[in-house]
Amino acid sequence: MKYLVLLGDGMADEPLDALDGKTPLEYASTPNMDKLAAAGEIGLAETVPEGFHPGSDVANLSVFGYDPAECYSGRSPLEAASMNVALGPNDVAFRLNLVDIIHHYGKLYMADFAAGHISTEEAQQIIATLQEELGSDAFEFYPGVSYRHLMVWRNGKDQLRFVPPHDIINQSIEDKMPEGDGAEELIHLMNTAQMILNTHPVNIKRRNEGKAPASSIWLWGHGKAPQMETYQQKFGLTGAVISAVDLIKGIGIYAGLEVINVPGATGYIDTNYLGKAEAAIEALSRHDFVYLHVEAPDEAGHSGDLQEKIKAIELFDEQVVGTILDRADQLGEFRLMVLPDHPTPVELRTHTPDPVPYILYASDGSFATSSENRYCEKQAKQSGHYVQQGHRLLSDLIERR
Repeated sequence: MKYLVLLGDGMADEPLDALDGKTPLEYASTPNMDKLAAAGEIGLAETVPEGFHPGSDVANLSVFGYDPAECYSGRSPLEAASMNVALGPNDVAFRLNLVDIIHHYGKLYMADFAAGHISTEEAQQIIATLQEELGSDAFEFYPGVSYRHLMVWRNGKDQLRFVPPHDIINQSIEDKMPEGDGAEELIHLMNTAQMILNTHPVNIKRRNEGKAPASSIWLWGHGKAPQMETYQQKFGLTGAVISAVDLIKGIGIYAGLEVINVPGATGYIDTNYLGKAEAAIEALSRHDFVYLHVEAPDEAGHSGDLQEKIKAIELFDEQVVGTILDRADQLGEFRLMVLPDHPTPVELRTHTPDPVPYILYASDGSFATSSENRYCEKQAKQSGHYVQQGHRLLSDLIERR
C-alpha cells in the first residue's frame, strides 16, 4: 500500500461578497479534488489545537500525524534542520524574515513582511553582511530562501514572546516587538541591523528600481530542537517530503523522511507543480509514503490577492492532484489525503485556527462514505464528519480497515 498527502497550504478561506458568498476553494474549478470528494470521505479537521497559534508549523505537524502538544518546540528548529544547522541542547533558533518597515505619521509600520519577495540571490548578500557585521560566538546568521532565513542564539534564552510579521501587515510595530527574558538583546540586534541595511548595496539598487527594500530583520518562531519519533518508529513506513519551504523539509527530516528538492519549486504561484507531482510518483517506487506540499495559495492569501489564490488552487488541482490521478496505475493500491494545513483568508491576510476541509480516498473504495460531489468548506461541514484531533487523520489514513 502507498500513501500520499497532497497539501495546498492555506487553501481554506471564508465566504466572500466578491465571489457571491463563495470561498475561493468553492469558486475555483477543481474537478480532480471534486472527483476524490465524491469517491471518498470529506469532512472538517482541527489542525491547530486549542491554545496554539495557527502557524504553518503547528498545523503541518498535525497533518504529518504528530500531536503538537507532545513535540512542538517552535518553528525555527524545524527550519534549522532543513538547512543542516545543528542545534545543541541549549541553542535557540529564530526565524529571521527580511521585511520592509516604513515611517508613517511618526510611527514605524510593517509595510511588507517579505521585503517585496526579495530574490534569494539578493537575500544571500544581505545575510552574509549581517553575519560579517553582527555574527559572533553567540549569534549566527544563515541564509535561506527569498525572505525566509535563520538566526541561532548559541546558549540563548527562549522565554520570549514574538508576533509573526505576516500578522501585522500595515500595522504599527511599536507594541509588537519581542518581549521577555533576552528581548532587549534581540531588539538591539534588530535596530543595529536596520542601520546596516539602510545603506546596503542591495537595498540601494532595489529602491532605484522601485522595489521594496529589505529595510529590517524580524525575529520570531523561536525554539529549541524538538524530540520526535521517525515515521519508521511511528508507522513502520519509509517516506519522502516534497516542498520548497524549509519548515516542511525540516519536519520531514525529524520524521526520518527523504527530502526531495524539485527544480523550479519556488514556494510561489510560479512553482513547478507538475515537477512535484512527478517526483512524488517516482519517490513512491521506492518509498511507502510521500508528503507533497504547495505553498502558493498561502502566499496569495497573505498578499490579499484573491485572483492569484483562485489560480493557485486551480493549478494545484490540475497539475498536482490531476497528475497523481492520471498516473495512479503506477502506484498499485494507494490511499490519499488532500487538505490545507490552515485557512489563510485573503481579507484577513493571515492564518486562522478554523477547521479545514479534508478528503480521505482509497483506491479500493474503502473510504467511500461521501455523497458530496464538491470539495469545499461548505460541503465538508455538511458531511457531518469532524475530526477534533487533526493529528489523528494521518493514522486514520494508514490504519483504517
